[in-house]
Amino acid sequence: MPLATSPAAQVLPDAEAATYAEWFACLAEPTRVRLLHAVATAPRGITVGALTELLGISQSTCSHHVRKLADVGFVQVHKEGTATVVTINAACCAGLPHAADAVMGMLAPRPCCPADVPADVTVRAMRKEDWPDVRRIYGEGMATGIATFETTVPSRSVLDAKWIPAQRWVAELDGAVVGWAAATPVSQRECYSGVAETSLYVAEGHRGRGIGKALIRKQVMAADEAGLWTLQTSVFTANRASLALHHSAGFRTIGIRERIAQRDGVWHDTVFLERRSTLG
Repeated sequence: MPLATSPAAQVLPDAEAATYAEWFACLAEPTRVRLLHAVATAPRGITVGALTELLGISQSTCSHHVRKLADVGFVQVHKEGTATVVTINAACCAGLPHAADAVMGMLAPRPCCPADVPADVTVRAMRKEDWPDVRRIYGEGMATGIATFETTVPSRSVLDAKWIPAQRWVAELDGAVVGWAAATPVSQRECYSGVAETSLYVAEGHRGRGIGKALIRKQVMAADEAGLWTLQTSVFTANRASLALHHSAGFRTIGIRERIAQRDGVWHDTVFLERRSTLG
């Protein structure tokens, strides 16, 4: 008697499966994995000569593996004088984990919001007296260099004018404001009235203990209840914690925006994420 197929089983689209298979096949060689890791941990890139010495392989072997990695987009190659420099393609920092998550079923169905939020964190509506803390926390996030392209904390009047009044939240721990979340309309056109861009910041010294989860849970649930049908955000490719947080709240990766803007004279890529309302 044939086994019944589970009604919950899903099948990856052919195009996605082919792309992911090509990526994984490229990494089926241990030396190539070691080479990719070496490039990824060299922030400004590394020459083929240095890779050859580091990995203890011949230059021809090194060049072969670099070409294979470049063919699928994991690395980029350019000349500096007579040297060949290999740099990581930042898009793969998000794309490769996303591929693994997709294949292993971690992205479907997407969750509504995090459930494991800390019991001692309270999320409430933002009040007038919260503005100094909100702007301070904004500045602390800005100082990381991977949270925003802004280099100066916007004034209260600027933030107050752009944020949706009913979509502003702060997280409190022991009576102190330790994080905030807000949403901004993406357009004044009526057809996009249910689409908003989200922001979320956690105070320095309080990251990694679930405050972001508490904030994003409130943010997405309140947005659903208010009739916002799409939330979107952009996250620096290096901001792994933020990417994981948004994925836990049902955001999906739409794509990589390469060299989208500069911060302190350096071009950065961002991951564009989107979440559809669970209510319709």
